Amino acid sequence: MSVPILNYLVLSAVLFSIGALGVLIRRNALILFMSIELMLNAVNLAFIAFARQWGDVAGQVIVFFVLVVAAAEVVVGLAIIVNIFRTKETVDIDEIDLLRG
Repeated sequence: MSVPILNYLVLSAVLFSIGALGVLIRRNALILFMSIELMLNAVNLAFIAFARQWGDVAGQVIVFFVLVVAAAEVVVGLAIIVNIFRTKETVDIDEIDLLRG
């Protein structure tokens, strides 16, 4: 008994939608990064579902590279957020105008 690919794709679409809503609605930088990670993981789930459906390893290799890029993005992003929090004492992206010239 195997789970149909449609179930995986529906779950992936729901997770991606939740992440997109988090990016569009929330103003906290940490929530913004968590929403971006949720969207990346939703895309990874779709890649894995298609790789399993077609019996190909290419989807799993792509997921590996996406996870590596996401880990690097989190490290750099959190370092920037911590640095901005130390100077501005807020993580609200509406109040951060540090990069404005």
